[in-house]
Amino acid sequence: MTRSSPSVFNPRPLLRALAIPALALVLALALGAILMLLFGDDPLKAYKGLFDGAFGTGRAWATTVRKMTPAILTGLSVAVAFKAGLFNIGASGQFIIGTVCSVAIGINFPDMPAIIHIPLALLAGIAGGMIWGAIPGLLKVYTGAHEVITTIMLNYIASLLAGWTVYAGGTQGQTPGPLWDRTAGPISETADVVASARIPWIFGPPYRVHWGVLIAILAAVFIWWLLYKTTIGFEIRTVGANSKAARYAGMRVGWTVVLTIMIAGGLAGLAGGIETLGLNHKFAPEFGGSVGFDGITVALLGQTHPLGVVLAAFLFGALDAGAANMQFQSGVAADIIQVIQGLILAFVAAPTIIRSIFRIGKTADEVEQRNLSSSWGRS
Repeated sequence: MTRSSPSVFNPRPLLRALAIPALALVLALALGAILMLLFGDDPLKAYKGLFDGAFGTGRAWATTVRKMTPAILTGLSVAVAFKAGLFNIGASGQFIIGTVCSVAIGINFPDMPAIIHIPLALLAGIAGGMIWGAIPGLLKVYTGAHEVITTIMLNYIASLLAGWTVYAGGTQGQTPGPLWDRTAGPISETADVVASARIPWIFGPPYRVHWGVLIAILAAVFIWWLLYKTTIGFEIRTVGANSKAARYAGMRVGWTVVLTIMIAGGLAGLAGGIETLGLNHKFAPEFGGSVGFDGITVALLGQTHPLGVVLAAFLFGALDAGAANMQFQSGVAADIIQVIQGLILAFVAAPTIIRSIFRIGKTADEVEQRNLSSSWGRS
């Protein structure tokens, strides 16, 4: 008889961690079905249309994958900050700044080899997001300003700054933005990034799936390694669990806070760079969308674990991809998807509801999130 090794993978903790988000999804879908019935709609037909729109064809799968790619990175951005007891509301602004920085490199240097140009443009996006993330980190450490307030305000500043860079000017002699495409006339946008800066397709049109999805998944693996296999990750998690104990143990709490939110900003900036270089191939102010704020929901649904974030991003990609087809096939307004997403977020953010209904005990991640929520009011 051989003794079992203590290093054998035990799936029970992972399954328990995924129980709350999985049951939150089921409960949200059930309540969504009730809402549809109240308005005279057929939920079975609606959900069939949703499934077909997300997975029914090759193009549907491609849309799901495209939409999950930025959600992985912005979800990781929020999740990493959570681990240090920080609530990064600024992924949206960091995403925008990363987009602008990547496109600034991408529209120039046409003679540069792609093997250099693409990484350089992506690194510019990461650097832009990190710099934008460092601002609230430094303000928190040196002035006590709460990151929720500063990151929200920086979202607006990022949006206005990005809009200025592509401002088209006017008839009264206003100076156009430095990145504005002069061939676009009155439209505020950049030129297309040059061919050497575009992330190649895995599957070309009409699927338009690019290698950015692999970069996002590799980023999730890297963040898992960083958080759970390195000294830096241990310090991040310790500061998030108890900053006073971390300081007493000799850890540099202020430095860890700034570094963590810079990493979070870099991930969101990378998301912006990938969307620009892999899909949009230019920047216009309306391209930001809600992807940065979706990262909050993805991080919570994924229990702030990198693997959970990937799974949650896949789910949200599927919901977004299938919404239009659901409306087309069943007549149910696509806005019901946002209602379902909101319900999922509410149930995950308040797991007591799920535990009470399904009689589930607390997990380690829920304890960690409780510690986080109790620290939001402290500087």
